[in-house]
Amino acid sequence: MPPFHVGLSGGLFGKDGQPCFDSRILADLRSRPDIVTTVMDASKTEITADDARRFDAVYLMLEQVKADVIDSPGRRLRLAARHGVGFDTVDVAGMADIGVMVTNTPEAVRRPVASMALTLLLALSHKLILKHNMTRAGRWAENADHMGLGLTGKRLGLLGAGSIGCEILRMVRVFDMHLAAADPYVSAEDLARLDTVKCDTDTLFAQSDFIIIATALTTETFHLVDAEKLALMKPGAAVINVARGPVIDEAALITALQNGHLGAAALDVFEQEPVDPANPLLFMDNVITTSHSLCWTDECFANIARDGLGSIHDFMDKRPPHFIVNRTVLDHPLMKGWFAK
Repeated sequence: MPPFHVGLSGGLFGKDGQPCFDSRILADLRSRPDIVTTVMDASKTEITADDARRFDAVYLMLEQVKADVIDSPGRRLRLAARHGVGFDTVDVAGMADIGVMVTNTPEAVRRPVASMALTLLLALSHKLILKHNMTRAGRWAENADHMGLGLTGKRLGLLGAGSIGCEILRMVRVFDMHLAAADPYVSAEDLARLDTVKCDTDTLFAQSDFIIIATALTTETFHLVDAEKLALMKPGAAVINVARGPVIDEAALITALQNGHLGAAALDVFEQEPVDPANPLLFMDNVITTSHSLCWTDECFANIARDGLGSIHDFMDKRPPHFIVNRTVLDHPLMKGWFAK
């Protein structure tokens, strides 16, 4: 029986060929005699039919996987493991239909992404980037013109109160803000345990001083934050996006910032990634931008890799991984045959 061939995202490796997470975690995988690994080209943006014929599993950063592309004669691919929590780049339902398991790492990113959200909240409220640039430019005399905004008593609205959202709510309580969340899948009782009021989306936008977007990207949430929602916000309010870029209608956000209705924004994600260098958001003093990577720390990536590569270990050992996104795949004949061996 040929070894189980795993294709690893080139985006996870530096110029020195070393992974950007604890190399011992990868070494554990590579030490298995029944597994061989290949680092895919870092410029790869999509898993192709050739990849699906070559690899039994792929470990992904942001590469897209489409069922109609990979489902061709000779396909070996059975597992698509995401290095991270989001799976909007993977045709999850299509994968289940053709017998390919999709996994992710929701627990590993919970604290790092929540910490990132609070970092951006504090940076906005204290005008950190603006004052950093002022200091370097010798503009000390302008300090009184750029007062920050204290958080005590302000209203924080959270769009999406899943695993990451609830961690944000747990961590932010020390700032004595009024907390609210809009999420149709989380009960008012569960939110109340986090000192948070459940409300509808329009109310959230109308009443919040700061909005943190932490919802998954789905057909329902695509451009959920549009011109209409932004118009509901208080003049001078701020938006923070730690979810996915397309949750916000970026053109509407740019307009709201340019006309002065919104006070500020902090974005770790964009509709187009990498972001267009000419994007107006990159040139606004009241916008903080980071490259979909602010939560990237040694702790974060070690935890993600441990869970993500752990799903490959589990799969090879005939154990269903803990974090299966498309659990209906377990009923597919290919999966039943795999786990019955």
